[in-house]
Amino acid sequence: MQLFHALQVHVHFRPSRFPEVVFLTKRERLLDLAEQMRNVQVEWLEQGEAYIRKMLFLYELEELLSVSGESGNEHHIRSVVYEKLEPYVDHITIDRYGNLLAQKTYKSGNGPTILLNAHLDTVESFAPGRTIVKQGAIWSSSEGILGADDRAGVAVLLEIAKWLEASSFNGTVKFVFTVEEECGLVGASKLSEYFLWGVDAAIVVDRRGTGDIVTSCGTTQPFCDIRYGQFFEQVAYDAGLTGWKCTAGGSSDTRIWAQHGIQSVNLSVGYECEHTDDETLDIDACYGTVRLVQAVLHQWRDFSRMLRDVRRVDRNDLSYVGRNDLRRVDRKVVKVEHF
Repeated sequence: MQLFHALQVHVHFRPSRFPEVVFLTKRERLLDLAEQMRNVQVEWLEQGEAYIRKMLFLYELEELLSVSGESGNEHHIRSVVYEKLEPYVDHITIDRYGNLLAQKTYKSGNGPTILLNAHLDTVESFAPGRTIVKQGAIWSSSEGILGADDRAGVAVLLEIAKWLEASSFNGTVKFVFTVEEECGLVGASKLSEYFLWGVDAAIVVDRRGTGDIVTSCGTTQPFCDIRYGQFFEQVAYDAGLTGWKCTAGGSSDTRIWAQHGIQSVNLSVGYECEHTDDETLDIDACYGTVRLVQAVLHQWRDFSRMLRDVRRVDRNDLSYVGRNDLRRVDRKVVKVEHF
């Protein structure tokens, strides 16, 4: 039963002379479940449920890091992600620009609608025959880039999709795996606007380092109201996840969602020195991002209340003039007119 819980699947145990385990899940998930069970090593069972989950996550992360897919050539990695994600969503498709889109409603669906985003492409292809060098919690590539930007983000979102199945989250999640992010946020820019209808907030997983909750591009282009970023800080603190702080950052798909008026943040996922042969990934930090997103979604009621409060911003704090001219004043996001 501990193993099944670690695999994040609903089961019911019927004790009797001939005990039964009843799987309370879609038939389509059984094959994926069997493949995950095949990867479980006997010694993991002695370490407990949390350890098994992390090891399965790392196994999938390494698998994703073995599939090349530079900007404009994402079809192989997209196929892998499509196959892994399909059992866990209600709808999945590829748009005409190559972005992978999926959606699922959980419970009654009366909670928030959240966009989860990572990008499929890497800045260049993986070196043929390269291996992943593991030195404790730090992974790197024997040659060329590692590709954790943004395979690590992709792995986090796939883990969240599995976790949501057995979680208490009530609402809707839209998954967006974009193409050609590395060459100018192309995939996100071309995403059909209808897919963003009804989205209350966005969580992007594509930031270097550890503990960053990116709430703006530089100091002049906010991604969200300050209260949105502070909610992540508080949830991290309450969950015992240390080091998470709001900060300014660089360009990412987050900028596109913010331009659509969606409260958005970009979370660190543990990689450093991206786009170079010295790229590394802190796998403990990467899994810490999984835990933060889980903690935020677990607090979906408070999340919804916070978003309602943000929408009720005092109109006296906002001055509408120049389009897309965003400034931070008195720790709030305002639009400022040029005279």
